[in-house]
Amino acid sequence: MDLKQKLASEVAKKVINKQELFILDVRNEEAYGDWKIEGESVTSMNVPYFDLIDGVEEILPKLPKDKEILVVCAKEGSSIFVGEELVEAGMENVSYLSGGMKAWSEYLEPVKVGDLPGGALYQFVRLGKGCLSYLIESNGEAAIVDANRMIENYTTFAENKGLTIKATFDTHLHADHISGGKTLAEQINGTYYLPEEDAGEVTFEYSALKEGTSVSIGNVTVEPIYSPGHTIGSTSLMINDAYLLTGDILFVESIGRPDLAGKAEDWVLDLRTTLYNRYKEMAGELVVLPAHFSKMAELDENGAVSAKLQDLYQKNDGLNVEKEEDFRKMVTENLPPQPNAYQEIRETNMGKITPDEETKREMEIGPNRCAVN
Repeated sequence: MDLKQKLASEVAKKVINKQELFILDVRNEEAYGDWKIEGESVTSMNVPYFDLIDGVEEILPKLPKDKEILVVCAKEGSSIFVGEELVEAGMENVSYLSGGMKAWSEYLEPVKVGDLPGGALYQFVRLGKGCLSYLIESNGEAAIVDANRMIENYTTFAENKGLTIKATFDTHLHADHISGGKTLAEQINGTYYLPEEDAGEVTFEYSALKEGTSVSIGNVTVEPIYSPGHTIGSTSLMINDAYLLTGDILFVESIGRPDLAGKAEDWVLDLRTTLYNRYKEMAGELVVLPAHFSKMAELDENGAVSAKLQDLYQKNDGLNVEKEEDFRKMVTENLPPQPNAYQEIRETNMGKITPDEETKREMEIGPNRCAVN
């Protein structure tokens, strides 16, 4: 038997379809503890590469004989070495993750979430990072919301469907991942929309995304709704009075944190007002589509992340804190660690620094941490 290659797209299908997958992760313990491939039917074991250089004999009894074993490392080199050692030791069904965790971090899975007049709304699920971006399609036109930096995913998808991308939107200035919105808008000669309250330090031209100024994509209306709290400029997008793209303000199982620009105490009341007043006035039937998710359990049977607004007011703990004092403590104390290189990511999204592609990859390594636990 030979060592097989497994693409990130193939692994994604297994995770989404809840198929059994056994992973031997050979990164160091700290990297594994911080971030790994997860899923309802995923089992993983961590044995650092340096413990396997002299042979894999000691771990053979711990590996399943009746399942495929996927060996994973940071870039793929170590996993190929360990995978070949397992094959030589007689293991019959061994593969390695092509491109390693870097490839997993960058893979986007497009999922249709609903129909729109003359088109549909698609969610691009970045399983390895927990990021969610969107493509709005109507009458041959398209727009991208909260684009990741791997913009070829959107352009290839649009080209295959015969769509012309007219505009890109960022619901806020991102701190956990590098936005592809501006780059994509330049490539397609389209319009890049960004909330002006978040754009005070940007070094490039943009169109202000602000309430009261709707944007048409084919027969679809994109209506900005000012919803500060995660950032001072956070702006939700209402799509044809049916879908609410909430950015990093409201998630399916949590709410957005207000501290990634060092303004936690200042923005607590903005966050509470958005969640407990502004959103509460909206129709409960609206389908909430956030910019992130934290757990694979949030994906539905099709691989999408969504929930009705009225359901979130019933089951999301972040929307059910009665006292303002308790709410303030929840969103300013005991927060998870801040995202990797978040200050550099913010500066990149402002246009202040222009790191090369490999540096961008390194900056984004690890999970998103935009939510209050």
